Amino acid sequence: MCNFNKQNADTKALIHLFMEKAAQNIGGANFLLALVEAMKTKKPNPLMYKEKQISSNNTTIKWNKVVFKDKVDVLEEILVGHRSSEDPDFNILNNDNAKKRKAIINMVRTLAPIEFVVTPQNPNDGSGFNFKVFESIEDDIVKINPIFVAMFFCSTEFIKKALKYKI
Repeated sequence: MCNFNKQNADTKALIHLFMEKAAQNIGGANFLLALVEAMKTKKPNPLMYKEKQISSNNTTIKWNKVVFKDKVDVLEEILVGHRSSEDPDFNILNNDNAKKRKAIINMVRTLAPIEFVVTPQNPNDGSGFNFKVFESIEDDIVKINPIFVAMFFCSTEFIKKALKYKI
């Protein structure tokens, strides 16, 4: 999931367009990259940050719920299992192990209502943008939002490649 070169053309275009629009809405690509770098400094994972917000010099990302380590561990296990996947639309509920499937369902219920809001500190830089953890949640199909993965789990190199990608 975090190898931009292995994504299909549609996913590359989607990520490129979203990142480009996101960068425009907060003041530019450098502001977006600075925010991602600020997020990477929060260890072990920025999602568990108790203040539910991270700021760079020019931009702030906020969310409405603290995520605990057990949910982040389940999410990371899913992402590691699909790290080299070329199919970003994989269903995270495709797991034969009943115990793991139950943990995934609990994680989905916990993370589904979370919304991330990114705003520039100077209102003249743009209106900001927002995104959710999951792209879609249907009966037995749950797909992770590639933008969420890019912002919280992929390297800044991934985002740089997405911004430079030519459609």
